[in-house]
Amino acid sequence: MKKIFIINGGQKFAHSGGKFNQTVQDWTIEFLSQNNKYEIKTTHVEDDINLREEVEKFVWADLIIYHTPVWWFHIPNLFKKYIDDVFTEGHENGIYKSDGRSRVNPDLNYGTGGLLHGRKYMLTTSWNAPKTAFTLPGEFFDETSVDDGVMFGFHKMNKFTGMEPVNSFHFHDVEKGATTENIAIFKHDYTNHLEETFKNLQP
Repeated sequence: MKKIFIINGGQKFAHSGGKFNQTVQDWTIEFLSQNNKYEIKTTHVEDDINLREEVEKFVWADLIIYHTPVWWFHIPNLFKKYIDDVFTEGHENGIYKSDGRSRVNPDLNYGTGGLLHGRKYMLTTSWNAPKTAFTLPGEFFDETSVDDGVMFGFHKMNKFTGMEPVNSFHFHDVEKGATTENIAIFKHDYTNHLEETFKNLQP
């Protein structure tokens, strides 16, 4: 796991300035830059995008790290556009060949036409919602986790390309709880997550 592609899905919109996800990306790069073991490429969805170059980054990488806020239970609109445009550019060009089915038996093998096998991805999300909204009985998300609920489709999108997940990390109560003390805790816990994740990845 030496080639790391980091995508910052944050953007400026309404009251959001995209600062937290930039901070998380900075923490990630800080962790990876502690030695010369990793090559790093980055993309911010607000930047001017060359679609062919973005496809090449996916093909190049051993691990893709997504950093995204969650707005109205979806990824931000520029991040969704980025995925739509780049993955479509990657059709028969490195990301996926087909949906995996054949006309002989079209009921089977949907989602097996990806071309990014051997690559892994890690998802981080940031929420105004507290963690308890996902875990406590009677709370908003009905005891359904981020990965099995709101981000289920995001994970299936990556599976469609052939990629495999490593453990996600979710930042909760970012808006109301973004005190200096809590930001330090976020960084500590996320750095521990990165240490554990990269320790378990194949060299």
